[in-house]
Amino acid sequence: MRDEGGVPVPGAAVTLIAATGRQLARATTGQDGRYEVSAPQAGSYVLVGSATGRQPRVATLSVGATPLDHDVVLAGSSGLTGTVLADTEPVAGALVVATDSRGEVAQATTSGEDGAYRLTELVPGSYTLTASAAGFQPFTGSVEVGADGLTRQDARLRSAAVVRGTVHGGNGAPLADARVSLLDAAGNVVGLHTTGSDGRYVFTDLAEAQYTVVATGYPPVTSSLKVDGHGTDGFDLTLQHTD
Repeated sequence: MRDEGGVPVPGAAVTLIAATGRQLARATTGQDGRYEVSAPQAGSYVLVGSATGRQPRVATLSVGATPLDHDVVLAGSSGLTGTVLADTEPVAGALVVATDSRGEVAQATTSGEDGAYRLTELVPGSYTLTASAAGFQPFTGSVEVGADGLTRQDARLRSAAVVRGTVHGGNGAPLADARVSLLDAAGNVVGLHTTGSDGRYVFTDLAEAQYTVVATGYPPVTSSLKVDGHGTDGFDLTLQHTD
């Protein structure tokens, strides 16, 4: 068992299968890449070679009365590689997931200290690549993985905005049990928070957009705000009884 450059591949799995599909023997290659499996009798068999990070190889062999010497070449697997970035800075520990056309997870990993990731067990085809990390909006993109080598696709994350503040009563004291809703430009509720004794509320992981904040508990108060990449801190609200 060797790679395309002729270097032995140790630790590869070799399986001998009968024409009926039944497994007959299994072996693991040594440091020199050598393997040996025994066929019960002369006949036609299927030999499967596989190793982590490499494309499996299947061969149909005709075995006679004398031992058959059959070399297997395991090519490097296709896959994805790239860097998870926020602006120009690498993002370590980001979750990177490749999902196939059926929506199933094909492979997942986390980015290293330098933001780099590698997904090396993918077959050629179309995938959706997602990357996510705390404090950032997730990245999603479509990518086509080729049959030869690794396809490069960087994932660029944008900082997630935060909106926080305090709800006060008419006397200026923090107001507990006030319900604060965050609505997007279409009027959909994207966040809901009930204040505690400190009157504080917070909404996290927000995209840059126009929002409406609604506080209820007394007659409601509605305020609009524009959220940028840094978010808004100290967006306080005051609720009070009307006469």
